[in-house]
Amino acid sequence: MDQEQIPGGPEGTGRRRFLALATGTATAAGLGSVAGCASGGDGTSGATLKGKGAGKGSTPEPGPGGFDVKAENARPGNADWRVTKAGPARAIEGFADRVSVLPGESFGLHVSTTAPRFTVSAYRMGWYGGARARLVWRSEALPGVRQPEPAVESGTRMVRTRWPRTATVDTKGWPEGCYLLRLDAQGGEGQRFVPVTVRSAAAAGRTVMVNAVATWQAYNRWGGYGSYDGPSGGYASRSLSVTFDRPYDYDDGAGLFLVYEAPLIALAERLGIPLAYATTTDVARERRLLEGAAAVLSPGHDEYWSPEQRAHVTAARDAGSNIAILGANCCFRRIRLEPSELGPDRTVVCYKSSYEQDPGFKRGHPATVDFRSAPGADPESSLLGVIYDGYPVDAPYVVTNPGHWLFEGTGVKAGDGFAHLVGVEYDKVSTGFPTPRPIEILAHSPVVCEGRPSHQDTAYYTVPSGAGVFATGTMRWVEALDATGDGRSGANHGLDARAGALTTRVTENLLRAFAAGPAGKTHPAQDNVNAVYGGS
Repeated sequence: MDQEQIPGGPEGTGRRRFLALATGTATAAGLGSVAGCASGGDGTSGATLKGKGAGKGSTPEPGPGGFDVKAENARPGNADWRVTKAGPARAIEGFADRVSVLPGESFGLHVSTTAPRFTVSAYRMGWYGGARARLVWRSEALPGVRQPEPAVESGTRMVRTRWPRTATVDTKGWPEGCYLLRLDAQGGEGQRFVPVTVRSAAAAGRTVMVNAVATWQAYNRWGGYGSYDGPSGGYASRSLSVTFDRPYDYDDGAGLFLVYEAPLIALAERLGIPLAYATTTDVARERRLLEGAAAVLSPGHDEYWSPEQRAHVTAARDAGSNIAILGANCCFRRIRLEPSELGPDRTVVCYKSSYEQDPGFKRGHPATVDFRSAPGADPESSLLGVIYDGYPVDAPYVVTNPGHWLFEGTGVKAGDGFAHLVGVEYDKVSTGFPTPRPIEILAHSPVVCEGRPSHQDTAYYTVPSGAGVFATGTMRWVEALDATGDGRSGANHGLDARAGALTTRVTENLLRAFAAGPAGKTHPAQDNVNAVYGGS
């Protein structure tokens, strides 16, 4: 059967906090056909799937800022993209051997299933009239195989799969963007996602959505181990390195994408601003990727950064690119990216408090500790304006500066509160750490973190290049973009429609202003730290 043509139309607790945070050798005989699908033992064989995709016109012509987001989102969406049949544990699961590819490049899929056959459907995530996804490509039915059990490295406790490649996917005709591949086991035995990014080759004039894939992987406990704990639940049993060569164990295989990134992508694409797409590993690897970018977006949970990524984002700011931090606890862990057996930058190394055991540190690499910690302390506040202050909290978000341009159209007044919007981690302005000035505090919310009174801050600062930097100071910001209910249910941490309306309007104001160029030239920051905190 040919592939289907889709019509155009803090440490120690094991950090189980995530539960609180997220509640090819065979070639195609012709376009879209598969000549065999035998898995080889060298990890490279399997079917080569050349996608017809959406057929003629599937990729809109680039607009003046690059890829035409408006034209893409004018296409009919597919609201049935979600996983509705999770099935038994490990009924089907998989991963891609590339975190991101350029349009037209191929990647390998490594799939394990108990079903005799399965299909792969590629959904591009966006707005699409509220459907949130468009089906771009679907495979023919492929033979299923149960892959070997994973192994755990004795030194680092890193989980390795060493699964042979099941199929090679050709992305010819796929538009740039963030994708979820849905694996469907035959007979409704199960469904799982595999995320992959079709990245942009350049970002000049565009707002760059950066998938926080290193953080996704750090929180991944597939195989029993992640960067916070192992099977015992203890911090001492955590993995010191984690690899992308394994499926994601949470959110049906989607990682942190659906909670902390998809709502932001949907909003940005609905606005139609020129967008580019990348991952944290791309930003770290490609020094010039952010050159000329109008803005760079860090999503809701973007904790693990390499020194290279931080240097490249800082350089972009200093060249005039706006930076938006739409979460909290950002740029907190310093990591190192190393290759795996499947390719470069597929291992996330973070020894944390055990950095002296790290062979890379012994060879002269920076210590994989918190950025603010010795050796080589470099607090994240010098880039973000705010600094991580604690976990866990659940508190109202309190507006301090209602006249700020980012609150335009919200109707807020000083002292207005929005229940549950501050959590589960938060940041604040603290001049005891390096803090760019001038910096404005927009919201100053009282919190109590493990018995310690403090405050959460939303802040905006500007630099001589003209760039503006905005930080929400709460991890629930992106999640709140989807809040439409009365807040009574446990879903979305009780966030209600008021929180949804506030975050949506502020984010719209932010994205439009940041897409227009260096925001500091039109909206210079007016320092109010002394007024808010009563001192310097």
